[in-house]
Amino acid sequence: MRGTVPGLPTPHPLMYQLPAVYLGEDFLQRFLEGLDEVLAPVLLTLDNLPAHLDPRTAPDDFLSWIATWVAVDVDGEQAAGTGDGRSAEQRRAAVTGAMERHRRRGTRGGLADAVRLGFGAEPEIEETGGASWSMTPRSPLPGRADGRPRVTVRLRVADPDEAEAERLRRLVSEEVPAHVGYDVELLPLAEAS
Repeated sequence: MRGTVPGLPTPHPLMYQLPAVYLGEDFLQRFLEGLDEVLAPVLLTLDNLPAHLDPRTAPDDFLSWIATWVAVDVDGEQAAGTGDGRSAEQRRAAVTGAMERHRRRGTRGGLADAVRLGFGAEPEIEETGGASWSMTPRSPLPGRADGRPRVTVRLRVADPDEAEAERLRRLVSEEVPAHVGYDVELLPLAEAS
């Protein structure tokens, strides 16, 4: 919650906005100084509004608010599959890159980006589907013969455990299209592919 900042000077003192006849009035001067103290943070925020709305420079409470505009949960567990232990830089990167990630969502590259952001490791992704076009009628469809698309995500981490596997499952389920099945595998770093 934002409030007054003791000693913050106002860029536009109200007393000097009045006609000169009122400059000598003691009560009016004290009253307007009180208003200046209350309005100074508001004026400072308005003067710096572009910096408050930029995820790279916004204060932390504003960053959480801006994140809601681009459907990113930087404070909770749903944020790209990550937990509460995000650094300030990771939270800012999540908000800054949200529009690009939304544009790529549902693609192999978008899934890889989400896993990289959530786990800090490069995933191995296998997919059965495909896309093609042809000018010839009844051309063969891309992908597997049974026609059911499926994605397998393998991730190598230092210490795989069931909680991390569940977190990866939750992330993948949020990122793949609804009709696509998926499998996830967490592997130790030492295991070779």
